Amino acid sequence: MSNLTRKPIVALVGRPNVGKSTLFNRFIGRRQAIVEDLPGTTRDRIYAEAEWNGVPFILVDTGGIEALDTRHGKIQPMADPLATASTGFIREIREQAEEAIQEADVLVLLVDASEGLTSADGEVADLLRSINKPVIIAANKADNPERRLNAVEFYALGLGDPQPVSAQHGYDSGDLLDVIVEHLPRQEIIDDEDETLRVAIVGRPNVGKSSLLNTLLGHDRAIVSDIAGTTRDPVDTYLTWDGEPIILIDTAGIRRKGRIERGIEKYSVMRALNAVGRAEVVLLVIDATEGVTAQDAHIGGYILDENRSLTIVVNKWDALEKDTHTMAEYSRTLRQELKFLDYVPVLYISTLTRQRVNQVMPTVLRVRDERHMRIPTAELNRLLRQAVQAHPPKSVRGRRARFYYVTQADSDPPTFVFFVNDPKTVHFTYLRFLENRLRERYPFEGTPLRLELKGKPKEEKKR
Repeated sequence: MSNLTRKPIVALVGRPNVGKSTLFNRFIGRRQAIVEDLPGTTRDRIYAEAEWNGVPFILVDTGGIEALDTRHGKIQPMADPLATASTGFIREIREQAEEAIQEADVLVLLVDASEGLTSADGEVADLLRSINKPVIIAANKADNPERRLNAVEFYALGLGDPQPVSAQHGYDSGDLLDVIVEHLPRQEIIDDEDETLRVAIVGRPNVGKSSLLNTLLGHDRAIVSDIAGTTRDPVDTYLTWDGEPIILIDTAGIRRKGRIERGIEKYSVMRALNAVGRAEVVLLVIDATEGVTAQDAHIGGYILDENRSLTIVVNKWDALEKDTHTMAEYSRTLRQELKFLDYVPVLYISTLTRQRVNQVMPTVLRVRDERHMRIPTAELNRLLRQAVQAHPPKSVRGRRARFYYVTQADSDPPTFVFFVNDPKTVHFTYLRFLENRLRERYPFEGTPLRLELKGKPKEEKKR
């Protein structure tokens, strides 16, 4: 087993209105965070996947950290004209930021080079100084040479060299990313000597993920509740199934972004997404009584993007009124809603009655074995010749693709490299056709396939 990773986390922190959300959007390349020239706009943590120079990480935007003054029995900002926000959310915003700080691997403290060092910056620095984690000072709004020179005053915070940057205009943002990547821990590669199979259980809140875990284990390992969102952190549990060592990872329910509430739940979503990256096989649990939802499709798409193998588990099957056609009709609807996962096995279970739960782990092991299957090169090329003869590729921009040969370059996930005269002449629909023909002979049940195109080497083109 290989290529299982936990992506490092980078949190942007600082007092209100220093440009954290603007820098967040700059780094991820889109306007995901709401940017408004008012302090306190970002009230909760926002996260996104980011990458710099081939190094992936998770970026977290946080609300501004304000000092709390409770001397008169009320929560209100300390007397600082630059640290003013909606007082009704000050405690919640601070708690969210502090949780992000605890979970992050690297902290980026944003300060405002146009306003200089403030007492509020010192308050945040004191908080970060007590945590044994790398802290990078980013002096934002350094839009001209004078402000870049003025950034040196932030040395007084005692947290190292300030990095001047302009989030709005992008000045020196690449240099700041270079520094961030330098401080990131090496990606946590999960490749134990015993190669224990890791299985993540994911899905929307209250679909029965923890109940499935407990049923598989035969005892209550996780707290089971009818209140959505009970499980907030991934829970690793060791299990032996027919002599096979397995780690089960239970995760928090994943909601649509618009329905993720303020508080600890939002950050638990990020942990759940990271759990997918730590797993080799994922169980996507769906509530039979609610049917396939758009969020189920979103989660399935994320699992596919991470190239993880997948089994769909439809829970609460006992709660449906059924006749002889119910399962076939349900399957038809499910396949229509999740047509991009047509290679994935589907199990209809009830954790309450234990109906067909005994099929879950054998299916997981079968999917794992399919994931590691290797096909001889001679057999692959025979299949390629037959496919091209039966359905030749159409010309693209006046040129037609010529396939030379194909080889399996890797497994986990299975990766196939097709050598052609010009990759630009191969339409994505033809790659889909080749994948379908390959799966007709070798189903690779529950496992995504990587199909890559490689052009003729330059030396051959010259001849």
